[in-house]
Amino acid sequence: MRPRSVRRQRAVTRAMVGAGAASGAVLLARPQRVVDAVAPAFPSDRLWLVRALGARLVVQHGAVLVSASPRLVRLSSAVDLVHAASMVPFVASPRYGRAARISGGVAAAYAAVALGVAPRR
Repeated sequence: MRPRSVRRQRAVTRAMVGAGAASGAVLLARPQRVVDAVAPAFPSDRLWLVRALGARLVVQHGAVLVSASPRLVRLSSAVDLVHAASMVPFVASPRYGRAARISGGVAAAYAAVALGVAPRR
């Protein structure tokens, strides 16, 4: 692969995981605001789940931001795919469905894009 392509892949990967880490920070710091905006039926007594997701995103995407090694990108994608799969049982739920569809869909998209642009070594 040409050096320019590798630089572009790394730039896209870092931009994507930067967005993931930033969204995690927002979920961690302002879970109620996010829930009110995107999934108002989500129960307030379950905001700890939103914070836990935010913490995971900060750690996971922050690690890839620091070291976008192909192995770490693949591991991060696997974590996102597991998260997306864990949302499937909840997609039809009146209380959790919208949050599950958004969270699972975003996780699946991150995984797909990351694998598509991950630097190969």
